[in-house]
Amino acid sequence: AKCQCKIAARERKNCGPPGISAADCRKAGCCFNASVPGVPWCFTAKPKKVKKVCPVDPRIRVNCGYPGITAKECISRRCCFRPRPAGVPWCFYHRTVEE
Repeated sequence: AKCQCKIAARERKNCGPPGISAADCRKAGCCFNASVPGVPWCFTAKPKKVKKVCPVDPRIRVNCGYPGITAKECISRRCCFRPRPAGVPWCFYHRTVEE
């Protein structure tokens, strides 16, 4: 993602050999910007920002508890708790999504 390549020139960490092409740099999963002389043009991207969310769609819930688990016990397991709808896990794992 472009936002992962917005790094101050002085903070760039080299990600390829001298003379690497922009295409080869990007194929390697790195960022390329040749606009600043004297710093790496092919450089490591920032790590992706991720967050944990409780999935809204009950069909994709992955069970984190057992039938009859209380909200308190579920939350102590660091899971999501939604006591509806019937027929799906009420205590379920978070999903990790990119921000």
